[in-house]
Amino acid sequence: MAHWDLLSNSARVAGMPPGRTGLHPYLDNFVRLSRLPVATISLIRGRARGAGSEFVLATDIRFASENAVLGQFEVGVGAVPGGGPMARLGRTVGRGRALEILLGGDDIPAAQAAEYGYVNRLLPDADIEGFTDAFARRIATFEKTAVAGIKKLVDVATLPPDHEFRQGLDAYFATASRPENRPFIQLLLDKGLQQPGGIETNLGTAIGELRRNL
Repeated sequence: MAHWDLLSNSARVAGMPPGRTGLHPYLDNFVRLSRLPVATISLIRGRARGAGSEFVLATDIRFASENAVLGQFEVGVGAVPGGGPMARLGRTVGRGRALEILLGGDDIPAAQAAEYGYVNRLLPDADIEGFTDAFARRIATFEKTAVAGIKKLVDVATLPPDHEFRQGLDAYFATASRPENRPFIQLLLDKGLQQPGGIETNLGTAIGELRRNL
């Protein structure tokens, strides 16, 4: 998934009308996805940082191949993440590891993500599609009322309340567009951020090195 466009007009995005939940449409998509009365499964074979990480965190189950990389890099560009990782990660991996991911702003390789519980399990890239398909088909054989009932009660016990998501996105809009962020973001763009073949491949490492050299 492409991450948030750092060249976008934040004021225009912030002013978008709310979705069905009453939340900003970016959050509305994730919240409604999490609450679906079916199982949602992410199959991750590449990079899922920023918005990509926030998307897979909104799904119920996450399988990753050894090629997967996850992370929330936003602290490195002076912003609070906006799509709910503060609300979700602490409940998923625990407080300490959530803070390590969010405050470190580094790339999390698949093996570490599996160890932390960021993803459910690590699978060989050659096997992940077949495994995920078989798992989804197994769930699909079960009676829908039972599946929906289990999902609903797990949601009650584990999903964050809506106000936590709203606070996070408000913090993103308040921090992302600050003038003091612009020189470093421009430096990242000059190094190939948001371009094929640029620093996207090793974004966590690149941000850390550039910050140290400022």
